[in-house]
Amino acid sequence: MHNLSKDIVLKIILFISFISLISAYFIEYALGYQPCNLCLIERIPYVLAIILITLSYFFKKKGKFIILLLIMVFFFSFLISFYHLGIEENFFNETAICTLKNTTDIMSKEELLKELQRKTVSCKDVTFRIFGFSLTTLNMIISLIISIFLINIFRKYEKFKE
Repeated sequence: MHNLSKDIVLKIILFISFISLISAYFIEYALGYQPCNLCLIERIPYVLAIILITLSYFFKKKGKFIILLLIMVFFFSFLISFYHLGIEENFFNETAICTLKNTTDIMSKEELLKELQRKTVSCKDVTFRIFGFSLTTLNMIISLIISIFLINIFRKYEKFKE
């Protein structure tokens, strides 16, 4: 990593963020696997990373601050994934966030009944695995690795090449 510039690391994180989001939407819409609420929340840090990295190209003088924000974003992603993995492995109980639905769009009793009859995906149910790992586990590993890279960049910010 000593030979990698901040710019290259940010491009790698940007690429990983795009691939992660594209994969999640592909698994959901093309393959038909319904995500739970925590799975949906785990996508937010990747969207934020794309926005922050894009902003870093416009605000070069704020690069260290943007790196700090990215550290917080991916640390949050790690914590949410850790919590989700704990629910999957029955270390933690499901909370209300796992069962909440958006009810602002419901207009009639019939629509409400349809919504209640729809099977909701539990946060403890792993519906899709890659190489035996749940997507939550992979997200936790990716978030941890990215956080470590970003912390190293932040600590040695002035030494890294632009």
